[in-house]
Amino acid sequence: MNLPLREAAVRRLLERTPPQVPPELYTEAVRRGGRMLRRRALARRLLWLALLAAALAFAIWASSAHPWAEPPSTTTPPVSDW
Repeated sequence: MNLPLREAAVRRLLERTPPQVPPELYTEAVRRGGRMLRRRALARRLLWLALLAAALAFAIWASSAHPWAEPPSTTTPPVSDW
């Protein structure tokens, strides 16, 4: 199908009257959409809470374990009896 035929087909589709939508479909769509938005908001809040908890756990671990400090050397015995 070449470009002029495609354009003509699209024009015919756009010139037709839209089909009638059942009236109860609108209320059902609004109900489902509201529920979907609430679920997304809850999921987003839970993800932020998990991220905050992970950052807090890392900060507590880092403050107690001091991973940036070099561990003491164990290869040389302590010097005694000089």
